[in-house]
Amino acid sequence: MSGAAGTPGAGGAPAAPDTGGGPGTPGAGGAAGIPGAGWRRADGAPAQGRERRRRGGRRGGARDGDPVVEEAAFTSYYGRPVIKPPVWKQPDVPLYLFLGGAAGTSAAIGALADATGRPALARAGHSVAAAGALTSVGYLIHDLGRPERFLNMLRVLKVTSPLSVGSYVLAPFSALTTATALAGQLGWFPRLRRVSGAVAGVLGGPMTTYTAVLLANTAVPSWHTPYRELPYVFAGSAMAAGGGLTAALTPVGEAGPARRIAVAGAAIELGTMHRVEQGHGLVSEPYRIGRAGVLLRAARACTAAGVGLTLLGGRSRAAAVVGGSLLAAGSALTRFGVFDAGLTSAKDPKYTVAPQRERARTRDAAGEVTTPLS
Repeated sequence: MSGAAGTPGAGGAPAAPDTGGGPGTPGAGGAAGIPGAGWRRADGAPAQGRERRRRGGRRGGARDGDPVVEEAAFTSYYGRPVIKPPVWKQPDVPLYLFLGGAAGTSAAIGALADATGRPALARAGHSVAAAGALTSVGYLIHDLGRPERFLNMLRVLKVTSPLSVGSYVLAPFSALTTATALAGQLGWFPRLRRVSGAVAGVLGGPMTTYTAVLLANTAVPSWHTPYRELPYVFAGSAMAAGGGLTAALTPVGEAGPARRIAVAGAAIELGTMHRVEQGHGLVSEPYRIGRAGVLLRAARACTAAGVGLTLLGGRSRAAAVVGGSLLAAGSALTRFGVFDAGLTSAKDPKYTVAPQRERARTRDAAGEVTTPLS
């Protein structure tokens, strides 16, 4: 070309734009062509950034004063989730989580009451445990769709699977608590009832926490990331609910152990739930926004009010009933909030991709070898 790009040359024909991406050819006026001029990316933006990367060397290695390409910020994955959201139903699964935990604590309280000679507290504990366990199983079966699917989970025990272990805890626990409660109400087989109640009390501990391990074992970001705190949240929530309900159904004179367990559980739940909501960066956000945020704020209010009534109500039966009901309501709202936050994080790809990139940058800064993320 004898003229500058886009001007007539010696033969009168217009010169073609420089598309080679290399240095431009000087024209009659001595001006150099602009590399990449006229090229556009798929989104319509100019493509000179390719030349900038070439001049700056490898990414992040530009010399002082050289232009560099700004790192792209992640906004979406074509508007689609990166992971498949759980297909568990509402309200079936949150109620299953709540009722199973409350039943586990109530069974332990019933066994403790049997051992310390508190018959009214024992009856209340075993009754709440049986009702909670059977209702929990009912919600689980409804979520599964057919009863035989629950039975299929009992065919093989896999100690590495929280779902399998939980099924083997839930099935005998439900049977033992039901038998213990019926025997206590009818006055049958007192010795056998105490044995079955004691075994159910031992199984009550795993009942309060295995569902938290089940959630944390998934790929859902807001469940998996706080895997250390979630079992404590569920255990404390179960203690608050089971203790509160049992205390509400027991004469005030015998309900002391249930009240203390409920207050201790509420403190554990509030403390560890605060860590879940605030301590994990972006992944904690779903616990503070939207429907989950509303549910968890209501849960805190109910739990705090229930603790206040339980501690300050003295020997008032009305305060015990209202306080225990508020503690149970706070526990249920916590389960719904945790469940909803997990679904939110699974549906929005930023909660999956952004933390992965942050972990990769941290490893790169520490000098570890990583596989590049697309």
